Amino acid sequence: MNAALMWEARAAEGRGEDLVTWVRSQELPRSPLRRETFRATEDRVLVITWWDAPLDADLPELPEPPSDLASRPVHRWRFESVGEG
Repeated sequence: MNAALMWEARAAEGRGEDLVTWVRSQELPRSPLRRETFRATEDRVLVITWWDAPLDADLPELPEPPSDLASRPVHRWRFESVGEG
């Protein structure tokens, strides 16, 4: 079963690139199957990690960024795969 963890933050004004750099430097205690980092308008940064685990598994998550990098608390969601198509 595959679980996907989403981590999304909005950077403080003018700090979008700094937030991308910070989140890309964060190590997890275990490696996911896959990890991708995205950026969007309004300096939002999204990270999705994929795990071979059930949705309710105890999985490592990315931390909150330093308060000077983010304009609000991180949003987090968990999803499970329902297959392709």
